[in-house]
Amino acid sequence: MSSLIDPYGRKIDYLRISVTDKCDFRCTYCMDEDVTFLPRNQILTLEEIVKVAKTFIAMGTKRIRITGGEPLVRKNLLWALEQISKQPGLEELTITTNGSQLYKMAESLLNVGVSRINISLDTLKADRFYALTRRDKFQQVIDGIEKAASLDFKKLKINSVMLKHHNDDELQNLAQFALDRQMDISFIEEMPLGVITDHDRAAAYLSSDEVIERLETNFSLTESQHISSGPTRYYDVAGYRGRIGVISPHSHNFCDTCNRIRLTAEGRLLLCLGNEHSKDLKPFLRAPQQAMSLEQGIIDALALKPLKHHFNLEEAPQILRFMSATGG
Repeated sequence: MSSLIDPYGRKIDYLRISVTDKCDFRCTYCMDEDVTFLPRNQILTLEEIVKVAKTFIAMGTKRIRITGGEPLVRKNLLWALEQISKQPGLEELTITTNGSQLYKMAESLLNVGVSRINISLDTLKADRFYALTRRDKFQQVIDGIEKAASLDFKKLKINSVMLKHHNDDELQNLAQFALDRQMDISFIEEMPLGVITDHDRAAAYLSSDEVIERLETNFSLTESQHISSGPTRYYDVAGYRGRIGVISPHSHNFCDTCNRIRLTAEGRLLLCLGNEHSKDLKPFLRAPQQAMSLEQGIIDALALKPLKHHFNLEEAPQILRFMSATGG
């Protein structure tokens, strides 16, 4: 029986592990161009990450997602993925990526046991891609997506953050791009994490309800019975295998069914994306003489998990860490 139960009776069976805070993009909704990354000695080693993953799996975790920053820039990551994927009891190993390294790494990811890949893609226009990511790697990402689509992954999904007056005119095209490749796509409301200067988050806010309403002008959508391990609400699309989903941290709070916690790159167990409740696991990994075990540290950390987050676009961000430091 799982011992990963939070104070509100929610079973925690899904762990997201950030393996690095570094990224080769500088997406405008995620971080500023001038960002300071963590010193190397503060980042968990791959061996420490594998140990934490194995411990969670032994305690009942069924799904693990590897995130960043951009996880595929972490040296020797494939070794860690293989160690995690072969653990008895793990049902699914997934990775979230910006796609920049996919063309050269997709086949290796499949071979070491990754079953699903989520790829961030917010535009199909090269000039807009450069404006959003501050990097000229559009074709590199598209080539990576096509490469992954040619392989036998269990599922591929596109993640798109929609910003009003920035990229929302591409809703239909992004959906069509994913559906034509038998992929799912999730449209995400921007989360107010970190202080940014590129745009006004309140002015750029696009609700999931409006996203679905606009997509219904081109697609026949019905609410899907499919339930994922994450917060996406899915819609079946007539004539296609892929689904359209929405992630709605503002308009449809999904905290009541939360089954997730996150391990940050520096070893903090983050209990909620929208709160600062966390526990540092490094002492349990680097000071084994401590009386308390890693397992007990994890159980004690779960007591800190809050009931829900509270996002307000009209206020200054209460969470000052960027998504790159948190993990997707």
